[in-house]
Amino acid sequence: MLNDFALPPSGEYRSGSDYEPVAFYMDALLESKRLDLLLGYFSSSAISVLSIGFAKFLSNDGRVRMVINHILSQQDKEAVLTGLNTHERDYQFTLNDFIGLKNNLDAYGRHFFECLAWLIASKRIEIVAVRPKGDRGISHYKSGVFYDGQNEIKFQSSCNFTASGLLENLEELFVKCSWKTRSDQEAIREYHNYFDQIFNQKADFVEHIPFEAIEVVIQNEFGDRNLNELLVQEEQLIKKKAQQSYKPYYQKVLDRAQEHVEAYLKEPKFPHPNGPRDYQTLAYQRWVENDRHGIFAMATGTGKTITALNCVLAEYQQNQDKPYQMVVLVPTISLVEQWEKEARSFNFSNIIKVSSKTDWEHDLAGVLTFIKFGGAKAFVVICTYATFYREKFQHHFRKLPTDTIFIADEGHNIASAKVLEVLPSVHLQKRIGLSATPKRIYDPSGTAAMETFFRDTEPYTYSFPMERAIEEGVLCKYKYFPHLVTLTPSELEEYVRISKKLMKFFDFKAGRFKESDAVEKLLLARKRIVQKAANKLDITQEILRQHFEEHGNLKFTFVYVPEGFSVQDQESWTEDEEDLRLINQYTQAIGGIHPKIIVNQFTGATKDRDLIMKQFQQGEIHVLASMKCLDEGIDIPRAELAIFCSSTGNPRQFIQRRGRVLRKHPDKHLAVIHDLVVVPDFYGTDLDEDTFKMEQKLVQRELERVAYFAFMSINRYHTLEILEEICQHYDLNLHTIHQNLISV
Repeated sequence: MLNDFALPPSGEYRSGSDYEPVAFYMDALLESKRLDLLLGYFSSSAISVLSIGFAKFLSNDGRVRMVINHILSQQDKEAVLTGLNTHERDYQFTLNDFIGLKNNLDAYGRHFFECLAWLIASKRIEIVAVRPKGDRGISHYKSGVFYDGQNEIKFQSSCNFTASGLLENLEELFVKCSWKTRSDQEAIREYHNYFDQIFNQKADFVEHIPFEAIEVVIQNEFGDRNLNELLVQEEQLIKKKAQQSYKPYYQKVLDRAQEHVEAYLKEPKFPHPNGPRDYQTLAYQRWVENDRHGIFAMATGTGKTITALNCVLAEYQQNQDKPYQMVVLVPTISLVEQWEKEARSFNFSNIIKVSSKTDWEHDLAGVLTFIKFGGAKAFVVICTYATFYREKFQHHFRKLPTDTIFIADEGHNIASAKVLEVLPSVHLQKRIGLSATPKRIYDPSGTAAMETFFRDTEPYTYSFPMERAIEEGVLCKYKYFPHLVTLTPSELEEYVRISKKLMKFFDFKAGRFKESDAVEKLLLARKRIVQKAANKLDITQEILRQHFEEHGNLKFTFVYVPEGFSVQDQESWTEDEEDLRLINQYTQAIGGIHPKIIVNQFTGATKDRDLIMKQFQQGEIHVLASMKCLDEGIDIPRAELAIFCSSTGNPRQFIQRRGRVLRKHPDKHLAVIHDLVVVPDFYGTDLDEDTFKMEQKLVQRELERVAYFAFMSINRYHTLEILEEICQHYDLNLHTIHQNLISV
């Protein structure tokens, strides 16, 4: 805060004294969020001189308003005009990357002026140029106000906001503080009124100059020596800064700023300058009200990870004498990496990744030893479910402090058989379960166990359904197009043969199959036929070919290829030989649509995943073909077109897949989903009543996915028309199916 750094007792800064004017600017920038400057000469070289403080100021979501005179250097004028005529997303700078931002501001070259243009385009810096109305002369102010969100400091200086003014001249500066005298407060209030009059073009004593009419400095045209400084070249400025760094007062300023920044960089904080969204703050409040237990039932893409980490941050900020400590459970190794990335964005450190792929035991044992002997140690443990229940990890887990925050991502996995065995011994008392689909379909006892562990029941501690996310613009709207796929004659023959065998095990009163190993094998065999239906490939090609002809490219498309059913550990799921054959077949077919199309596979064996995802986001790779890898919580906000060839009957899976497509991106306003729906073609075949009822139940299961997708799309009536005939044939109603789903 502004009232934290040491001000001179007199309120006066002077060159050569213990309180240098440049020190004031650096200290105030480090603490502020807003700066109003009433200036005469302005040169962006001043920003370079103050690059450390200015980068910190911008990282605080800082914004500057400037009133300057009508004289600029050629480069500054060009940067201002570029910024005024450019959208901010045309530049790729990020305020979250403090080091990169500092380097951009520090390098007084072309990139520096691009950065200045971006700051103007994004309204981080707003500038108006003025001169006295009706008179000759220039604006020659040298004053301003810093604001930290609570306190204000007004300053009046003899130095221009230029490199020479800050580094070379003998100058003085006087301050007034809002937390001191009433006279100071009144002076600041009057200054605001005066500044706003000029900035908002309401002052009758100044003339506002369009930036196109700004005068560019020409050597020796003006008598004021300070104008020479506007012509400073890159190498001259660097030389000046190097010379100044040997002066004790300037080095002292830089050292103090560097210490401040290093502390800032290490301090946990919310990664976005505007702070958490209102609903993320509310989720924390509800969790606290529920005695720090609960389930966050939040749609895929609404920021479950950020919401949970914000709870950890808020707990830490409530008591900074105690270090943050958390354990996060995740289903896959990919999510271990993603959680690490998100945790680091909060400045959380000492992250220990626990999985079958990491050597974690030494690091975790070291933390526990430190704590055992009375030390306060911050830590983040990110562990896969597959490792969590094993004794090797449990041996250490049982020694963690009881108030360590326990977060279960995809929290429904907490009720899997192996994890359930160790749940009774979990001693951590602060618990958060995260899931877009908390209820375990067809497993009510597992759902009950999960809810008991988190001490929560519907409607849960915090809920953010997909309908609300779409309505509020957190997720984008989408169009949904189901495509009916028929089986080939040979596939249908095999399907019928298996169906007849299944008839012996169907309980027509209960409307379901009897439980037995034989039934499981038959259902799996029949599901393979539906999953790998040959006609899916032709329909996929046709959808993509039509899109290519209409749009001229297939950028930002991903395809969920039909997958196999091998049982593997979810932590490190990889494709088997048959899976790879299928994905190769689809990849070749997609690439064969047109030579310009660039398609890449995204599988368990894929190396350089981050690079491939970056190339996809930038449109260098047009299509990603994948199986389960894109279910892992990987963010792909740029995806606009998706084809679901995998006819999964698992609501959790297809709800998560839809969430992948609906993530927001500045250049994306609508997503399109094509869904391949396989329905056995029994038209013209006489079915007895029992067979019909069995098939009706199975078709209904397939249409559940369609109902989930269709009724939140913006073209739901298209779906009803497409499926009208099949619904009539099986005496089914999509509205009824949907209502039954949402009432479960």
